[in-house]
Amino acid sequence: MPDSSAKPRVGLFATCLVDLFRPSVGFAAARLIERGGCEVIVPAQTCCGQPAFNSGDRKNAREIAAQNIEAFAGCDYIVAPSGSCAGMMAKHYPELFEGDPNMAARANAFAAKCHELLSFLVDERGVTKAEADYPREVTYHDSCAGLRELNVQSQPRKLLASVGGLTLTELKNSDVCCGFGGTFAVKYGEISDAIVTEKCAHITAGGAGVLLAGDLGCLMNMAGKLSRQGSKIEVRHIAEVLAGMTDEPPISAPREPGK
Repeated sequence: MPDSSAKPRVGLFATCLVDLFRPSVGFAAARLIERGGCEVIVPAQTCCGQPAFNSGDRKNAREIAAQNIEAFAGCDYIVAPSGSCAGMMAKHYPELFEGDPNMAARANAFAAKCHELLSFLVDERGVTKAEADYPREVTYHDSCAGLRELNVQSQPRKLLASVGGLTLTELKNSDVCCGFGGTFAVKYGEISDAIVTEKCAHITAGGAGVLLAGDLGCLMNMAGKLSRQGSKIEVRHIAEVLAGMTDEPPISAPREPGK
């Protein structure tokens, strides 16, 4: 019989942006998952396949998805600190393999185990309190994929409310896109810039000194615009605050080579 006392095995899908630009988010996510009573494993992994999928390249998207399905086969859950990547795996992997006699069932089973980090903590593990203090006024941006594909909205606010000293000031139009949208920001630069300009105007007007969100792509986009505007607002991934891991410079801060 299986050991009912064994901790659930959670495969951490770190995401490309976290791996390349902000590894601290991955370590913070691992800490939060462990605090949720789980064992964290990090299989060898690659991209979730979203850039190829969004560009219409179904062949390469399927190949990438198949690699991830195999890599995380031994996990009870797959968790990503990104609604965008989690949404891709949970919602679109079954679409990629629909009608495939060899992969459809595996893709569906894999997708059912995929979760965005904060949704996993609150909805699956029943976490209600963050073991952290952060005596700052913050505001929060609801990233599009997490909100619209995975219904991530109340969970971050519930956990932020438990952080010692933290004050949350709601952001006007918090659920409106930041303008990143992956390759959208490259293909439609002027439109993307107009969207993020309006977003940053709301961020600045709100008066909070720290901007949080759950997707690094959104955060890097907004941090870049705020930095170009000369803003002193700090930008961080919410996992870093909830895990009490805020020693890293904010995302908008310049980094020395090799740091």
